Amino acid sequence: MSLEELRKKIDGLDAELVRLLNERTRLALEVGRAKEAASQDVYVPAREKAVLDRVDALNQGPLPADAMRAIYREIMSASLALERKVVIAYLGPPATFTHQAARSRFGGSVQYAPCETIGEVFAAVEKKAADYGVVPIENSTDGAVTHTLDQFTDTPLKICAEIYLPISHNLLAKCPKGEIKRLYSKIEVFGQCRRWLHENMPGVELISSSSTARAAETAAREEGSGALASALTADLYGLDLLEQDIQDLGGNTTRFLVIGPRYGEATGEDKTSLLFAVKHRVGALYDALSAFKRYSINLTKIESRPSKTKAWEYYFFVDVEGHADDPPLQKALADLGEHCTLMTVLGAYPRASGMDS
Repeated sequence: MSLEELRKKIDGLDAELVRLLNERTRLALEVGRAKEAASQDVYVPAREKAVLDRVDALNQGPLPADAMRAIYREIMSASLALERKVVIAYLGPPATFTHQAARSRFGGSVQYAPCETIGEVFAAVEKKAADYGVVPIENSTDGAVTHTLDQFTDTPLKICAEIYLPISHNLLAKCPKGEIKRLYSKIEVFGQCRRWLHENMPGVELISSSSTARAAETAAREEGSGALASALTADLYGLDLLEQDIQDLGGNTTRFLVIGPRYGEATGEDKTSLLFAVKHRVGALYDALSAFKRYSINLTKIESRPSKTKAWEYYFFVDVEGHADDPPLQKALADLGEHCTLMTVLGAYPRASGMDS
């Protein structure tokens, strides 16, 4: 076919795509009305996973899977926003990694509410100023985000989804690298770039900031200052990208959680997060964890935090494979509870691949 014929064929396909997208959206709005009538959540991670898995199975190329999933993410985002106003709270300001993670899950059509602290994200969802919140929980290089763990000890909110985002740190400034006297970033980012900073920025003052985007904002208005942040913040605040990918380890990834009023139904590929405290006696933790081995439940993560109510007593945070409603896990949780002074299911949600899109 000639170039003109190819373009006419594309125009015809575009017309059909527009018609089909609007037809799909009308059906999605009917689903939204049905969910509202049944008092169901507007965001259903299990259904989202089913749709994207089916799209993956149907896709025969040449569009790569990531591109096709991104297209469908935006289609679902637009439908979600049409059902009703949806607000997502996140650790801000705009262009933070948490903001990028939130957009990778909820798309560009919903509304986003930046918060100054992780605690404010939880508060916004608890007070219904936001429908859901997105917070960081752990980094593959630097470990757990303790501020997030501590929030779960005093909240009714549940984890309803997880997001994995590859993280690339960059050196940003308006001045040459050799003129930087102060460097701003989150304390966790300094930890992820510790070796690079020792070798490349000796003597430079490291100043903790509430977020990487706030660090870039500060560096943009202060002479002799730089920031460790994403390339996106360089564009947003008019900074030069001096060095790229300066994190010490390749494959640097941060896991984020979506928090909301309740968790959803099982998908068959799930993860459950728990918070518990054990009785203060010899072997109590061993006995408690034995419940998971007894029912062949695989633990994927365990963290401890001070209880803050009594010295040298701790809360334990555990992730296990499976959904809290699965019979084997229910039996394990019943056994676990016999050894605990406190035990709470923080959430059950579809297991992400580790490179969510």
